[in-house]
Amino acid sequence: MFRDVIERMAPYVPGEQPRPGQRLIKLNTNENPYPPSPAVRQAVARAAAGGSLRLYPPPDAGEFVAAAARLYGFRPRMILAGNGSDELLAMLFRAALGAGATVAYPVPTYSLYETLATMQEARVVTVPFGVKFELPVDSLARLEARLTIVCSPNSPSGTNVSRETLDALARRLKNRLLVIDEAYVDFADENALDLARRHSNVVVLRTLSKSFSLAGMRLGLCFAHPSIIEALGKVKDSYNLSRLAVVAGAAALDDAAWMRRNVERVRRTRAATEKRLRKLGFEVPPSSANFVFARLAGRDLAPMGAALRRRGILVRHFPGSSFADALRISIGTPAEMAALFKALAPLVRGHAASKRNGRAESNA
Repeated sequence: MFRDVIERMAPYVPGEQPRPGQRLIKLNTNENPYPPSPAVRQAVARAAAGGSLRLYPPPDAGEFVAAAARLYGFRPRMILAGNGSDELLAMLFRAALGAGATVAYPVPTYSLYETLATMQEARVVTVPFGVKFELPVDSLARLEARLTIVCSPNSPSGTNVSRETLDALARRLKNRLLVIDEAYVDFADENALDLARRHSNVVVLRTLSKSFSLAGMRLGLCFAHPSIIEALGKVKDSYNLSRLAVVAGAAALDDAAWMRRNVERVRRTRAATEKRLRKLGFEVPPSSANFVFARLAGRDLAPMGAALRRRGILVRHFPGSSFADALRISIGTPAEMAALFKALAPLVRGHAASKRNGRAESNA
């Protein structure tokens, strides 16, 4: 009934979502622990109270795009709105890649890229990040892929790629597309948004799910040369954003100061979390996102993730991957992180004791 590639492919697996009534501390899908601007709720209430919900939404999400143009200083014709940045990624894959075309990206990174490539029957070529998650510019440029993607800050590592490095890669790729996935960039010290103005082959993606606390509204933005926006419009669903989403996105962008205050709260908690994890013995690269990547090298942390789940705390583990020895932990409120460490500390001590016992038995 379906294409062979769809029958064979493994689906993307999102993080666990609690069922209604479950009391869990949710640190597995990188949502913001703080609410969105009150202006969002007011805008949604006004839109829901009117009679417009019987009508289709504006196909260009004009109010949302206009707010993005004001905030980021782009012309509206260089902006496309999406149902989250995931939909914008799907548009890019559909528009740029046919069967056998090459997409390249450094790994480890966001696993949805592989899923989208498989759907298009595209050829995936990956290159490993450096030891400290340095971007392998030379290796990526030599591949001459039709589409190259860099997630920065990267998931799951949380590490950022400098604007200068991304600029150099864009120049090396020349007329081939470079997509910079900046889903987490508001938590970082710098961004590469200006590269979408300076290079006609650069696409920068943003989402309101993380920093703007609107994961439930599914809002994303694509910034690129008008010719790229025009091409993506050809593969876009006619009405991809609801009327409620459009007004919510516009209200959130118009109150960016609220977002920035929440981001600073997350960044403070992130710094404290990294420090405590390192004291427990985890390797934690400096994060520029709203999560941390905690590793115990060479040890499968699936049992630790499952033990936290039994204690009512969700974190993200990636079984069967090259980073099965890690947990990705979203930054919650200070109280949520305190609960995490209360549960985590005895698990780490037990892990260390087990490791010592294993060495003793091997030496006996």
